[in-house]
Amino acid sequence: MTAIHGADSEVGRLRTVMLHRPGNELKRLTPRNNDKLLFDGIPWVARAQEEHDAFAEALRSRDVEVLYLTDLLTDTFETAEARDSAIATALADLDLGDTMRHYLGGFLHDASPSELTGYLTAGIRNDEVRGGFGLVTSLMARDDFLIDPLPNLLFTRDSSVWVHDRVAITSLAMPARKRETQLTEIIYSLHPRFAGTPRIHGHHFEHVEGGDVLLLAPRVIAVGVGERTTPAGAERLARQVFEAKLADTVLAVPIAQERATMHLDTVCTMVDVDKIVMYPNVADSLMAYAVTADGATDDGTLILAVTPAEPFLVAAAKAMGIDTLHQIDTGLDPVTAEREQWDDGNNTLALAPRVAVAYERNDETNERLEDAGIEVVRIAGSELGSGRGGPRCMSCPVARDPLAV
Repeated sequence: MTAIHGADSEVGRLRTVMLHRPGNELKRLTPRNNDKLLFDGIPWVARAQEEHDAFAEALRSRDVEVLYLTDLLTDTFETAEARDSAIATALADLDLGDTMRHYLGGFLHDASPSELTGYLTAGIRNDEVRGGFGLVTSLMARDDFLIDPLPNLLFTRDSSVWVHDRVAITSLAMPARKRETQLTEIIYSLHPRFAGTPRIHGHHFEHVEGGDVLLLAPRVIAVGVGERTTPAGAERLARQVFEAKLADTVLAVPIAQERATMHLDTVCTMVDVDKIVMYPNVADSLMAYAVTADGATDDGTLILAVTPAEPFLVAAAKAMGIDTLHQIDTGLDPVTAEREQWDDGNNTLALAPRVAVAYERNDETNERLEDAGIEVVRIAGSELGSGRGGPRCMSCPVARDPLAV
């Protein structure tokens, strides 16, 4: 029986989720490369794995099916088409040179599916190869990477997002993350579980990251525009969801181009059909432009109508067809709010209306959520958070129950 996939909201009961358990790719982080690989610190990997296992178990205890990205990738690599595509992408780096590229091509094609998954996610260092020696390997340091590790695979939300019954393959902005979406696209294209799944967007389009895409309500999507998602990426996604009849309104939401607010879901997430938890220091300044389809040109090009900017909560409520989108008042002083926002206090994963997973460390934000009637499922995240991501960042919902329109 074909599994049913898709989501039309952030809060419909979660049925299936894709995670990535931290692995050897995190052991490749050093003080010399962690900035390039977008981590703010060097995580204690064993503890990060314990924390992630507890996160996965918390989901399973609520009857959520947990899929692991690397398991899906290994399954997919049983086919020659998937292997060829992934290897070609990994070897496209112009820094390799023809001598090493030729050697690595043979080496990777000889690997088993599980070995190939390991090489493409944890990377390959110069001192780990036994052939292909030439000018490139001679001039590179022994511990330089020929194929970079992908520590940000932990944040599965960014590389794909489901919009109703279609999966949007995103386009990640940072060079350290580009291969993530290419691997994700291989899974959705060639894994038997997702056979026939319709797709939108793709890694070759303008930059859109999943952390910037919030399904506020059925047929209403908010897209953060800032450090990672570009205005052109938001427009491209809007055109695609309108053409596919997946949404009536897309809200483009400018956010500060800063590390602490890299995605829209670092400042706000939905915890009920009409409630949102939001970083109080931006609540009054966050604006949104409502985008709708407004006919087409003679050649069939969709015409987009863009309204003047309005306060985000006002624009969202209008698009959702409700009187008020209630901001949960965290009541925090500015310093505490800034600390808990940095620790992903606003980055929650809804398991159902009024049930959300959050990092336990954000005591005051969690108390305000509970005061507002939200059940908070607390998880540890002292090591998981070193890459700047919370429970929502670490999860790609593959199936949610639909909300009644």
